[in-house]
Amino acid sequence: MTSALKIPQVLKGVRLLSLALNLPGPAALMRCQQMGARCVKLEPPSGDPMQRYSPAAYVQLQSGIKVITVDLKTAAGQKRLHRELAKTDVLITSFRPSAIEKLGLGWKNLHRLYPALSQVAIVGSPGARAEEPGHDLTYVADSGLVQGLELPATLYADMGGSLTASEAVLQAVLAQRSSGKGLRLEIALASAAQYIALPRHWGLTQPSGFVGGAHAGYRVYACKDGRVAVAALEPHFAAALCAAAGLVASDVASMRTQATRVGIEHFLKKQTRQQLDALAISKDIPLHTMA
Repeated sequence: MTSALKIPQVLKGVRLLSLALNLPGPAALMRCQQMGARCVKLEPPSGDPMQRYSPAAYVQLQSGIKVITVDLKTAAGQKRLHRELAKTDVLITSFRPSAIEKLGLGWKNLHRLYPALSQVAIVGSPGARAEEPGHDLTYVADSGLVQGLELPATLYADMGGSLTASEAVLQAVLAQRSSGKGLRLEIALASAAQYIALPRHWGLTQPSGFVGGAHAGYRVYACKDGRVAVAALEPHFAAALCAAAGLVASDVASMRTQATRVGIEHFLKKQTRQQLDALAISKDIPLHTMA
């Protein structure tokens, strides 16, 4: 994994309070903390379920975050909550709307008490479907990204939703600075999954699509001691790959033929990962070898 660039501290001085558990909310809070926000998270006495799912993930997600244990169902917990809300710029939640109302945090009441406060409400599905139960897998399946019986390689809806939520925090802060008033932004994980699925719906990642396997220069191949992900999509990259394989590919159409794919496949099978890494550098070919 490549190292991340230094993140501009555009949220320095902004105070965030999160009641969100599991992954999307904490991941959004982590991103905002990395952008300089002062972040506080309230957890119930039972803790965040992520501590049980993956202690390592929990530790990373909470890095730099002030975590306070509070029982929001008690008078003392409500008092602590409102003490934090009074000094908060943006509140992040991930409850169903009915649970929000039970906690006295419905937007009408929240906005009346704290006019300058914004809320980023993470829900499963948008609008009237926000009460429906679901998880990353169901949202990703609904978006058409679950193929066969294999689980997706990562949590697309949760992580996509966390980025959308951190974007919403930025939107809220910009709006507050221009109007002085808070606003409520709803982030649906199902909508995040649908956004991530757009390339598939466009046909790009379908088997007949250029980045779905139809282009011989954009595929995963076997090599002598592992695998290689080849991304020689542009004509000059494709030409360099074909030249290395002893093939002639003059146009895009030739990169869609079985003969070109088989020729590249046979060439790569004879190469070690070390040889391919050297080839990538010497011939300027975008590829990545894997064990």
